[in-house]
Amino acid sequence: MAFNAMLILSIITIIGTECITGIIANGFIMAINAAEWIKNKVVFTCGRILFFLSVSRIALQSFMMLEFTFSSTFPRFYNEDLIYDMFKVSFMFLNHCSLWFSAWLSFFYFMKIADFSHPLFLKLKWRISRWMPWLLWLSVSISLGYSGLFSKDIYSVYHNSSIPSSNSSKKKYFTETNMVNLVLLYNLGIFIPLIMFILSATLLIISLKRHTLHMESNATGSRDPSMEAHMGAIKATSYFLILYIFNAVALFLYMSNIFDINSYWNILCRFIMAAYPAGHPSLLIQDNPGLRRAWKQLQSQVHLYLKEQTP
Repeated sequence: MAFNAMLILSIITIIGTECITGIIANGFIMAINAAEWIKNKVVFTCGRILFFLSVSRIALQSFMMLEFTFSSTFPRFYNEDLIYDMFKVSFMFLNHCSLWFSAWLSFFYFMKIADFSHPLFLKLKWRISRWMPWLLWLSVSISLGYSGLFSKDIYSVYHNSSIPSSNSSKKKYFTETNMVNLVLLYNLGIFIPLIMFILSATLLIISLKRHTLHMESNATGSRDPSMEAHMGAIKATSYFLILYIFNAVALFLYMSNIFDINSYWNILCRFIMAAYPAGHPSLLIQDNPGLRRAWKQLQSQVHLYLKEQTP
């Protein structure tokens, strides 16, 4: 009993550390863009997307810590049918919002950096900044409607007193998952955002290849700002795709309840789900010159403050 309590405490500590790291990184991005918004009385499109993305991930990681705490320490409350469905619906809503905002960030990078002469591309390039606020709120509405589907015909929670063949005196909970509905809903939810990522990355690579051939035909071998921008956007999109593939697998296994709630595989899935929204903002800070510069300034100020406080 004491060993189980120590194990749960250790797991909560590790996942909590991942979540707090992510909350700090996302909070920093949110604060920088909010400050720019207040200072300039206007928010740029990229900053608006980053703000929405950061808020959704702070909420996601806070909710992740809350959900894990309740499932580990208050199983009776957590496994009530209504409460259990509420946790799953909220979890999918926040996760899906984060995915959509990341997809729009990748799509915006593509629209601003890629160089195509197709009339449809030029029309989108001219109007994307005007449409983006509506697209972000539309994503929230889609995520809300989609996540609501997880409250019906997916999960049924039982405990051993409701199972005639069970003779155990200790109350245990069992979750029955409709795998067919889960697979259909899960894949339906991530299909469009992932297609946006793949298309954005593919077209950016094509645009970079065309730009490189144009540079070579003009006998210019040096890397220009356009090439640097292409490479940065491709790296940012690739980072996210790699992280999200691991997260998508872990999230599906976690939502399907294949593993026991306290099994090592289920714990590994939770580790991966907590690491994904913490790792991506760290990469965004590293690859964005403005965020990287602001982060270094913050580090120097914190270091100076700590130095002044040292007797």
